[in-house]
Amino acid sequence: MRRAALLVWLTLLLGSTPVHAKLITQTLEYEHAGLVCEGYLAYDDALTGRRPGILVIHQWMGVTDNERRRAEMLAGLGYVALAADVYGKGVRPADSGAAAQEAGKYYADRALFRARLLAALEALQRQATVDPARLVAIGYCFGGGGALELARAGAPLLGAVSFHGNLGTPNPADAQAIRAKLLVCHGAADPFVKAEELQAFVAEMEAAKVDYQLVMYAGALHGFTQRSAGADPSTGVAYNAAADVRSWAQMQAFFAEIFD
Repeated sequence: MRRAALLVWLTLLLGSTPVHAKLITQTLEYEHAGLVCEGYLAYDDALTGRRPGILVIHQWMGVTDNERRRAEMLAGLGYVALAADVYGKGVRPADSGAAAQEAGKYYADRALFRARLLAALEALQRQATVDPARLVAIGYCFGGGGALELARAGAPLLGAVSFHGNLGTPNPADAQAIRAKLLVCHGAADPFVKAEELQAFVAEMEAAKVDYQLVMYAGALHGFTQRSAGADPSTGVAYNAAADVRSWAQMQAFFAEIFD
């Protein structure tokens, strides 16, 4: 099963990039409230005209190879992707303890979290290759929660995608401001998102009449798209190749719907 899933993943990855693509990647600096943030921009220079922009929001370790790789994969699909930097230039936690402390600042101050993400979205909108009317935010773990918070802030998004993200918010009434369609890719065995949080999220979306999809992957733990998560289920965090492939395919189908 794992081998088959990996073969599918390679097929999707290799098949997603046009033969004549010229992938451009670069560091993109932008500011929020005087703080310099250092994002990672990727797009296919062989394509012409404006295209959808995808904001990629990092997990709690900050911008890593995972976000850069995802941005490049999205560029291969024909989008302009910006891996946002929530923490600021040079702020890259060295371990999970430091990451928890850094992420905690934004969990505790949702207004700051949203404002920092809106600054990244505006930086993406300013790119000459981006269609500012066709924007999506996706995120992983901490970033999955960030994508949902950006939607709750009423950001001009067509869609938001959470991969194994936290679903809770201290302000559920803010869901009334959501303009985007939502896709939540969730590990059915994730021990860090409790059943009560999942139920509260569903109730929040239903009350606000949000167009959302909640897809759960059997046996998948927290961090199921993160190869660096390892394979020890006792930690509650582990890579799951099948869930990784399925959720990426689900995201592409979601994009086809909202960009139609």
